[in-house]
Amino acid sequence: MPDEASNGRDCGVESPKPADSNALGGSSTKLTGVEKRWIVYDVGNSAFVLLSTAVVPIYANSLLRAAGRTNIVSTWGYAQTIVSIVIALLMPVLGSIADIQGMKIRFFIGFFGTGAVACCALAMPLSWLPFLILYMLSAIGLNGSLTFYDSMLIDTTSNERMDKVSAHGYGWGYVGSTVPFILCVALIFAGPQALGWNTADCTRASFIITAIWWVAFTIPLLTGYKQTHYRTTVDRIGSAARSTFFELARTFGRILRNKPLWMFMLAFFFYIDAVNTVISMSTSYGTQLGIDSTQLVTALLVTQFVAFPCSIWYGRLAGRFGTKTMIMVGTIAYLLIVFFAAFFMRTAVDFWVLAICVGMFQGGIQALSRSYYSKIIPKDHANEYFGFYDIFGKTASIIGTFLVATATSLTGNASMGVLSIAALLVVALVLLALQKDLTKQ
Repeated sequence: MPDEASNGRDCGVESPKPADSNALGGSSTKLTGVEKRWIVYDVGNSAFVLLSTAVVPIYANSLLRAAGRTNIVSTWGYAQTIVSIVIALLMPVLGSIADIQGMKIRFFIGFFGTGAVACCALAMPLSWLPFLILYMLSAIGLNGSLTFYDSMLIDTTSNERMDKVSAHGYGWGYVGSTVPFILCVALIFAGPQALGWNTADCTRASFIITAIWWVAFTIPLLTGYKQTHYRTTVDRIGSAARSTFFELARTFGRILRNKPLWMFMLAFFFYIDAVNTVISMSTSYGTQLGIDSTQLVTALLVTQFVAFPCSIWYGRLAGRFGTKTMIMVGTIAYLLIVFFAAFFMRTAVDFWVLAICVGMFQGGIQALSRSYYSKIIPKDHANEYFGFYDIFGKTASIIGTFLVATATSLTGNASMGVLSIAALLVVALVLLALQKDLTKQ
């Protein structure tokens, strides 16, 4: 387990009394009310994730083409890179302050609110550059809120139930996000004839629908969350601001002294690169190959339905075979997915095969990474540690999207960009094989 920092004896750290085990679901197989309120935010934010994966790149591509630009893969890749850089720089510092009692929910609201407002603003008639700037703001808001949301898992449930609850979050997020997405897609394709709107207007309306859904499914978490693990200071914010960089340096030192922890973080750095890059670049890559937008959107919708049972199933398998083992299985699967995308994906049928395979492993590897990390870090410094988690996760996204964009620009072949991330997955597998599983101690 993590070093002595986890016992709450550090200066300025208060370890609150443990919550009742039944309240955290420690002795029940059913999801508790607190767990359900946490899970439901995944239902809300996943609607924007799905829209930004399937619809936003296609709409951005139409704006780019109208301006005489044709390479959506590189442009979209650079936009994703900027988002990742901002999150990687902000989250460790803000995460340290958010570990103060009552601060986590405030930062969560700030980032969630920014993302939802920017999502609505995408509905304004814009040229490609203002549209991409607003999209990046909404993506920063989303990813920032997810940092604090992920760390809320330790306040929501017990160690024994983290795999299950985290998997349910991703699973219900996938299937729940299809409701507004189907409505948006129906509006985009049927709206011009049924309502007399043009396709661009229908697409803009879909951004507003998604933002409303996101807000509606965030309310239960806002009204039901209580931070039970935190550190306190005399004057809270003022003291936190002064001690932030000291705390970050101390946390970084703890990570370096905990070999199994930093080895997992390095492995996570490499394998989550593939996951995030495939998610963020799949539609733009398919568009570059000339696959019809209807096929792209429909295939990604099917992915959500595949991901729902597979995420739940993945959480159950982790209970039987171990969380780390199932993470390795997901990494191997993604290696095969990358090879398939680079060498074999050329038609709409190929994209359907790719989408279904991604759905089988995407939610599982994300959910178990979150729960495994939550188990092996000090609970009173969760946001601080999740800040570093985001450095590794988002920096990997920077490398992945930048690598794909640059390789595509230099070679003129998007397949070479996709192939380049296979090496990162191999490195991740080696690190996972060498890392000692802290959850088995």
